[in-house]
Amino acid sequence: MSTDVRTRAVDKVASLAGQPTDLAAFWRSCTEVISTVVPHFWVPCFFTLDPSSLLVTSHFHEGLDEFPAEALANEYYGDDVNKLVDVVRSPAGISTIHEATQGDPSGSPRWRFNMSMGGEQEMIARLRTRQGQCWGAIGLYREPGEAMFNEADKEFLRVIGPHLAAGARRAMTFGEAIDPEAPDGPGLLVIDSAWHVTSASPSAEHWLSRLPDGHVRRGRLPAAVLAVAAQGMRDQRSPTVAFARVLASNGTWLYLHGAPLEGDDQPRVAVIIEPAHPARIYPLLMSAYELTERERDVVELVLTGSSTAEIAEALVVSPLTVQNHLKSVFEKTGVRSRRDLVGKIFFTHYEPRFRDNERRVLRGEPVRGGPVLRT
Repeated sequence: MSTDVRTRAVDKVASLAGQPTDLAAFWRSCTEVISTVVPHFWVPCFFTLDPSSLLVTSHFHEGLDEFPAEALANEYYGDDVNKLVDVVRSPAGISTIHEATQGDPSGSPRWRFNMSMGGEQEMIARLRTRQGQCWGAIGLYREPGEAMFNEADKEFLRVIGPHLAAGARRAMTFGEAIDPEAPDGPGLLVIDSAWHVTSASPSAEHWLSRLPDGHVRRGRLPAAVLAVAAQGMRDQRSPTVAFARVLASNGTWLYLHGAPLEGDDQPRVAVIIEPAHPARIYPLLMSAYELTERERDVVELVLTGSSTAEIAEALVVSPLTVQNHLKSVFEKTGVRSRRDLVGKIFFTHYEPRFRDNERRVLRGEPVRGGPVLRT
């Protein structure tokens, strides 16, 4: 594979990541590009993760409308290798199942399941933004008898990983902004070259009213909106996405990002306004299990795969204190181990979101992130 082909593929993925689109369309477009560089069986399996917990919120595997329940159970309850959380937390951020098993994957339930689906080889790579947030993972597979995934294949995924992560995050935000069932979600404005708003989502005016210097109903857009719109309008052929952080009138922070819209003769730009939400796992843990603030902090780190020593270091407490907090958490949540704790939180609060997102993709509706906030 020539360097020029790989470079063009990276540039194409970067460009796709900068376009406002829904998540399924983004994954489909990226699939076409990835296949030109890394040959693989069938199609990639894309996952989105909640960056605050690293638990799965959706998957997209063209032709596999429903992710098998046994594979999901093995991901959170099984004793296995190449699990998503282990790969995304690893220093390399990428792993093949043959590497994880020292070349003999026959004892892995994951490998046996993959074989039943036709894929002997598996390569998992994290999708982490340059700012350090992990928004997903990608799995590629190869049939028996095919060449092993090599370092060039892994390096390509490492390079496009941040673009895929940024694109996934933007696609989910864009989807929530145009979702009529999420009136409190991000706001979306479509602005033409004359700086007129040609369309707006139901929640857009709400967030505009929080900006300090203007409102669409008065015919004047806030300076921050105009700034990101102008940059997006100027960079019509650039993968760079305009970004701004603005202090709202109520003292909270809002994030604005804009990107050019393709497909029209007249240049247009989409501007998304979203609040800087606290991690949605926090209120869930507090309300559902009545955890103390420190117990919540411990659970958050357990969900992301941290060891007792790592938790103690992060919270500046002793390992014994961590163990005492865990004992209290286990009693409150009715589990006996860390694995059971992670599994319970996933299947109670994330699996419903995961399955709902499968149905939403089939109906052509936006994919949603984060847990289902219910007690």
